[in-house]
Amino acid sequence: MRRVAIGALAAGSVLLVAGVGAWQLLPSDGNKKDAINVGTTDVVSNLDPAGAYDAGSWALYSNVYQSLLTIKGGADQPVPDAASSCKFIGTKLTTYQCELRPGLTFSNGREVTAEDVKFSFDRIKAIASDQGPLPLLNTLKSVTAQDRTITFSLSARDATFPFKIATGAGSIVDREKYPAKSLRTGGAVDGSGPYVLKASTKGQIELTPNESYKGDAKQPPVPVTIKYYEDSDELNGAWEEREVDVAHRELPPKVLAGLNPGMKDTRYHESGGSEIRSMVFNVRKKSAFEDREVRQAVAAVIDRNKLAGLTFEGTVQPLYSLIPKGIGGHTTPFYDTYPQPSTATAKALLREAGVETPVSFTLGINKRGANVAEADEIKQQLEDTGLFKVTVDVQPDWTAFQKKYAAGGFDAYTIGWIADFPDPDNFISPLVGADSSMNNGFSDPAVQQLITRTQSYSDRGMAANDFRELQRLIAQKVPMMPIWQKKDYVISRDAVTGAQNLSDGTGVWRLWDLNWL
Repeated sequence: MRRVAIGALAAGSVLLVAGVGAWQLLPSDGNKKDAINVGTTDVVSNLDPAGAYDAGSWALYSNVYQSLLTIKGGADQPVPDAASSCKFIGTKLTTYQCELRPGLTFSNGREVTAEDVKFSFDRIKAIASDQGPLPLLNTLKSVTAQDRTITFSLSARDATFPFKIATGAGSIVDREKYPAKSLRTGGAVDGSGPYVLKASTKGQIELTPNESYKGDAKQPPVPVTIKYYEDSDELNGAWEEREVDVAHRELPPKVLAGLNPGMKDTRYHESGGSEIRSMVFNVRKKSAFEDREVRQAVAAVIDRNKLAGLTFEGTVQPLYSLIPKGIGGHTTPFYDTYPQPSTATAKALLREAGVETPVSFTLGINKRGANVAEADEIKQQLEDTGLFKVTVDVQPDWTAFQKKYAAGGFDAYTIGWIADFPDPDNFISPLVGADSSMNNGFSDPAVQQLITRTQSYSDRGMAANDFRELQRLIAQKVPMMPIWQKKDYVISRDAVTGAQNLSDGTGVWRLWDLNWL
């Protein structure tokens, strides 16, 4: 989702403001200390960093935990956070070393040590949760700690490793509070981030500033209460009833499409984000999509333009590659292969493969945002061909949805993806690489060989040709099918400042920038 040397993600940020110069107003003089209420439809699936690899959880982690490195808003390289410095040792890109910043403490008062950092990475590998971030650490062989020095030994050259430890996967936890081989239960968090988790109840998390925080982020000026809503309409209702001061991910498409500078007591920030959404195919034996030709047939008939225009009111744009527009190496292989929706092409693919029609399959979705409307449109498009029979399986609970797709409980499912760091590798390796986070049974030696090669280039521009070939192979083998990419929207009340910095479409929530005017 970000900007890299081989083709920077266009910042694309457009500040659309209700009121002249509103974003430029100074924050308050510090007299108002009420909590700012932030509303979202994202879900925190687990408070333990070893058990979650999703946007809602990682947005919270960036506020309550620290990683050795972090990425500033609008930046393209990681900078020290819990570390005072980090660097590769030698030229092989297989040894990475960091020095821990002195004087760090967890929110419980205990000192953060290099052993805590080692413990945090070791337990991710030991627990190996299906919903955890282990796929992102696929090149990490071992971690050692001595005094304040942490050394990472990698199994292969990996120029992207600094970015990986700047994510939620690098969250540092207290080794005295978190089990080494199982996930922590309960609602407590012991981290060293800018905020302390004061309370966690169903639908709400209360954060207070961490007075002992030392790192790259600024000291938060006021508390924040995050309110979680089940769907877009509920979030929109909360905004209209003034239950929230800031709203982010996801208001209904119709509301987003209607945002304009003349709205009363409403400012909004629209950034050129690179959140993508895809349809993931279960390629395991006996799945409806075991045969590649069946997956190709779906790709041949899906009308992305219709989805973008009707279901999403033009707030998303069609996507024809896992690497979105604005990210280095982006191409359009799905458009090149299937330039127009074609029932005839799909019918020929299925006939040549000897597949009986209609092909019946279950499409799993999580009930949030416009997912139900999107699934209904996909179902109609496929069934109108007479070649498919689709049963939509709506899962209201995000964690249950994750567990079901990981266990192969759907023939296909739709899912969004927000990249973790500014490199095209993050749209490829964790999605279609070995032991991918999609858990769809896909594994391909040619794809994996190219992924490994792209990670070996310290000059990321040299990986561009390999990324183009990877995208071509994905369009040919179709383990998953990109559908759309979207912009990122944040709306706030006139009384709030800093909301334009909350998100840059990368998945990091900079709650510490929020304040009262």
